Amino acid sequence: TTGRILALVSTPSYDPAELSGNGPAVAAAWARLNGDPERPMLNRAVRQTYPPGSTFKVVTAAAALDAGVVQDLDAPTDSPDPYRLPGSTAWLVNEGEGCEDASLRFAFEWSCNTVFAKLGVDVGASAMRATAQGFGFNDSSLEIPFSVVPSRFDAPEDRAQRALSSIGQFNTRATPLQMAMVAAAVANGGQVRSPYLVERTTRSGGDMVSAAGSRPARQVMRPTTAARLRELMTDVVEEGTGRNAAVPGATVGGKTGTAQHGVGNRGTPYAWFISWAQGEQDMDARVAVAVVVEDASARRGDISGGGTAAPIAKAVMEAVLHSPRTG
Repeated sequence: TTGRILALVSTPSYDPAELSGNGPAVAAAWARLNGDPERPMLNRAVRQTYPPGSTFKVVTAAAALDAGVVQDLDAPTDSPDPYRLPGSTAWLVNEGEGCEDASLRFAFEWSCNTVFAKLGVDVGASAMRATAQGFGFNDSSLEIPFSVVPSRFDAPEDRAQRALSSIGQFNTRATPLQMAMVAAAVANGGQVRSPYLVERTTRSGGDMVSAAGSRPARQVMRPTTAARLRELMTDVVEEGTGRNAAVPGATVGGKTGTAQHGVGNRGTPYAWFISWAQGEQDMDARVAVAVVVEDASARRGDISGGGTAAPIAKAVMEAVLHSPRTG
């Protein structure tokens, strides 16, 4: 509800004390850290973008609901399985079954690629782009206060490319912070608040120079659309692919994602999970989370947003819900 960043994690990390000073040891540490192939000095939460995979389906669903392309969550969507990408000879398939002509509720709960690819085509480039930009995509001015690498959504005019972009592939890229903003907007009635890391700046004597506080919100979707997305995200955790994120005594909404990586999809898939949580005694959601696991230590076929990333999100949500409420 405020945009306040409670936790910002990037791993592997490093000890900045190693770089304090200008002696030979500091120079050696600088060279070692810069030469490390795991890039420990890269803040992946805000300086690295990834294909968001199926977590982007939250954005596509918001666009489809706001545009009236989908009006009933439980009505068939007239979606074939497999789906031939428009103007091409390529076919898009699903990991699971039951996606042919599936409702938005089923497709969201079980992450049907074909349904959301077709929705992105049906919504159109302009509306898809406007919705994504409302959430914060393509914004090169975001600072928290240091700059955040822009997340990208091109909404190509080419319908086949737009179909893939609408399921978080092709040229779609997002920082973990951006996808946390997407989850927060759903939990916050469709409003996005700019994130901030620095609470206040004071002089040495304690006098306040400036305070960040909550910045003005922008409405990125209708409140009714946000309410329906909350329902869909809750279904994912209660009945679908995100059950590993369930927190006893709390309402949790989430969306899983497993994004292709590497030439010919030969790299380790990225495992995503975005979510929000509301405690029993809370009037509104307490926390929104985005997790991406870049290099999961598991068999390729076992890597998934629900199995790999969701338990991490659960741990973060539990930590916030069990802490005293501040701010």
